[in-house]
Amino acid sequence: MDIFASAAEQLAHWWADTPTTEKVWLAVGFSAQLMFSMRFIVQWIASERARASIVPETFWYFSLIGGAMLFAYAIYRLDPVFMLGQGMGLVIYSRNIYFIRNHHKMATRDEKAGEVRSVAAE
Repeated sequence: MDIFASAAEQLAHWWADTPTTEKVWLAVGFSAQLMFSMRFIVQWIASERARASIVPETFWYFSLIGGAMLFAYAIYRLDPVFMLGQGMGLVIYSRNIYFIRNHHKMATRDEKAGEVRSVAAE
């Protein structure tokens, strides 16, 4: 039991001694990591359901949001390696979202064109 009491005491001291700004940035970092991890959970569930490797659209949105949050956290921490890694990821995630949106636009346009053709044929 002494180990738990000691850990609780150390945590209480840390909490009292740590500035609010640092606590907020730690919350941002942990939230960012959660968002970033959600993409793997979404991908895993989609793949299990399909019994094949699937990358659902939400994977890229979680990647972008989590990556942007982690990039902000890396800037706050002044970590150039982390900034470069997350920055490059943001380019890739954004590009994939662009492809997805472009595909949706083209599909909608083709669908509307098909409706116009079928009405004209009647």
